[in-house]
Amino acid sequence: MQYYQPEYWEPPGNFLEKAGRQTLLLLRDSGRALLILAEAFACLKDAPRRHREVFRQMCNCGIRSLGVTSMVALFTGMILSLQAGLILRMYGQEVQVGTLVSQSMVREMGPFMTALILAASVGSAIAAELGTMQVSNEIAAMHVMSVNPASFLVMPRLIGFMVMCPVLTVYTNVLGVTGGMLVANTQLGVSPSAYYDNAIQFLGNKEVYVGLFKAWVFSLIIVAVACYQGLTTANGAVGVGRATRATVVHSFLLVLVSGYIITRIFY
Repeated sequence: MQYYQPEYWEPPGNFLEKAGRQTLLLLRDSGRALLILAEAFACLKDAPRRHREVFRQMCNCGIRSLGVTSMVALFTGMILSLQAGLILRMYGQEVQVGTLVSQSMVREMGPFMTALILAASVGSAIAAELGTMQVSNEIAAMHVMSVNPASFLVMPRLIGFMVMCPVLTVYTNVLGVTGGMLVANTQLGVSPSAYYDNAIQFLGNKEVYVGLFKAWVFSLIIVAVACYQGLTTANGAVGVGRATRATVVHSFLLVLVSGYIITRIFY
């Protein structure tokens, strides 16, 4: 597959013409991103030959994101516990704070916060790396040498995200619920045993499966957006900066929209 830079220049026209043109550009870019993702899936058979690169991408996506993920997860759970506990205390039900925190983290906040962290840290780095390769003609050199960029560049990153995003989501859920317990115990007077009893008792398998499914979908979105923006970069360093910014913005928006759609479908 050849990768081309989309045309962003717009000729003058009325509002309807501009809206139609932007819609066509959006559909075209979405189709190209899906084609890149589909080609990467077709190259999964090459994963054993590129196992070192796959493991490197898993490390970049997972281990190197543990620090910021831990801080965000811990304070997300603490904020949820404090806000929910203050409301529940008005009705004498602060012991139920564990239920709200566990449901919110596992079903929504865990996969959502993990996806945002990965999009901002790893997704932007992928776009910048591939964009630099594109503007320096390294991608063109791969085509000349009959090396498939989808197999060499996209597929390892796809596997790294598909594996590590759900794993980080589980880690975020556990740490968020633990942070909620710390606030519930120190600020609301809820014992750890009562907190965890309520957190686990009302947490069903469906919430866990839906949360992990969201994390997997979010990983595909981030990889598709980051790799497409990187592989279609043009105009030198300015283009790399634009691709990095577009990756973060588009990933955030698509994660928000797809998260709502998945929740609406399952609930």
